[in-house]
Amino acid sequence: LLNTHFDLHASTPRPTGLRTHGRGSSALTPRIQLAMVLTLCGAASALLQARQDALAPQPAPVTPVESTLAHAQGHFYNARYAAAADLALALRTTDSADLANHELRSSALLFQLKRLLEPPGEKHATSEKRDKERALKNCAACPELMTEFFKDIAQGQKAARELLRANPRDAEALFYLGKLDLNYVWLQLGPLGRKTGWDEYWEARRSLDAVLKGDPRHVRALVARAWIDYIVDTKMPWGTRWVLGGGNKKRALAAVRQAAELEAEFFTHTEAEFALWDMQVRERDLARATDVARRLAANFPDNPELAAFLADRDASASR
Repeated sequence: LLNTHFDLHASTPRPTGLRTHGRGSSALTPRIQLAMVLTLCGAASALLQARQDALAPQPAPVTPVESTLAHAQGHFYNARYAAAADLALALRTTDSADLANHELRSSALLFQLKRLLEPPGEKHATSEKRDKERALKNCAACPELMTEFFKDIAQGQKAARELLRANPRDAEALFYLGKLDLNYVWLQLGPLGRKTGWDEYWEARRSLDAVLKGDPRHVRALVARAWIDYIVDTKMPWGTRWVLGGGNKKRALAAVRQAAELEAEFFTHTEAEFALWDMQVRERDLARATDVARRLAANFPDNPELAAFLADRDASASR
């Protein structure tokens, strides 16, 4: 552009009869020529930059980080149960059987209800039942949570059973059916204090046994089956234990220790560690429970139950 300007200016004949100097001259003065040159320089520079920008590779558009079920699991193990349940529902797909989602959300709803309904401390069974009935009656949030819980359980059970009709050996469907059944049973026996859910109990037991028969190192099935053994042995009267096929807390503890030692995906291992910690606390094996709790707290620092347990242990050690 600069070369073109100077060539045209040099080759253009000056009109005759015009004054070339002095006030009122129509000829281009040096100052005007300099201004034109600077203007054209700026235009040329802008054009060159625009051309370079057009040819340069463009950065990929920035997209927000999408939430996944792992984010909901993180909420769950940090004891943010409402957040876990809400995110799981937001992530749910309708075009396939999302069994993992149903299992996680029903677990999060179960733990919300446990917080609201289970009285602290150990009490006599009769007074505990009255306390639970009173707590349920006075719980404004519980009816909606229970409706959502039973809806999730029913949808997940239906999807798992449909998969098993097509393939009775589907290990994933067997596991999730068993786990969903257990969530139902634990709500009835625990926070609600109701002696019901026996069909779900037997279906869970058979499903988990089938999974472990095919894969004895299935970590999540080991943990879930261990909880059956532990709860039946420690919470049920002798006659009921016999009816329910028996339980064995020593076997349960051995199973969760094995599960926690097996190589597994992060949240699968986390579930085994939480089960081990919980059982060790129940058995008053506090030294080992403290070691497990410290490992868990490193990954889940917002969990208030872990924090309270470790604070209490630290206080006991300083006394």
